[in-house]
Amino acid sequence: MGYLTHAPIDPAALLAAAGGTPDGGITLFAGIVRDHNEGKPVVRLEYSAYEGMAEKEMARIAAELAERFPAARVTMLHRLGSLVVGDVAVVVVAAAPHREEAFAACRAGIEAIKSRVPIWKKEFGPDGSHWVEPCGHGGRVHPSDPG
Repeated sequence: MGYLTHAPIDPAALLAAAGGTPDGGITLFAGIVRDHNEGKPVVRLEYSAYEGMAEKEMARIAAELAERFPAARVTMLHRLGSLVVGDVAVVVVAAAPHREEAFAACRAGIEAIKSRVPIWKKEFGPDGSHWVEPCGHGGRVHPSDPG
């Protein structure tokens, strides 16, 4: 399974896939498109990525999480393309024998995605569109952004 999709994400399907074991804790983080950002209305988002690089970086993150949290199994999926308010943009599921490790692995997964994976977000609102400053991307802006 890849880590990126252009299709809608069903968090329940990822949760069900992770829940097929006797683990005592399963956590799920779902990032949902909200209707505002920094006090301004948002109508929709567009996510774009260097897909090959993004897939490789997410695979590295998965390997690091497996090493750091050996009892946990982590599944991650990020959507690309045009999303409207209420759509699921990203999901991280972690299953582990105990809740502490499940929570920690899930949190580490989403934080790594947001800080390391070359995925960009463009917001659209009543006043037009703009690229959102990436979280932790080292100041990297979208390649098409002139400024």
